[in-house]
Amino acid sequence: MSDDEPLLCTRCVKTLALGRGEFYVVQIDAVADPTPPELTRDDFQRDLRREWKDLVAELKDVSPQEALDQVHRRVIIHLCNACYREWIENPAGP
Repeated sequence: MSDDEPLLCTRCVKTLALGRGEFYVVQIDAVADPTPPELTRDDFQRDLRREWKDLVAELKDVSPQEALDQVHRRVIIHLCNACYREWIENPAGP
């Protein structure tokens, strides 16, 4: 946010005034499933070298940022008081 650009509610685009207590800063931290995979005996019979090579080939054209976004993503949104009250009760939407 720069001094030239107004701060806007992410949902309704209302202009938000700093220092007046009329908005919330919401930080969303999304992380891909952090639990270790469940391995079976069959998994140890697979050609893991071939699978790794295939995976590396698939990721060849993926930027580091795109790869990171598949594992972890942080988003910060600003919500006016009215939008926050609606959002906090049902953040996933209707």
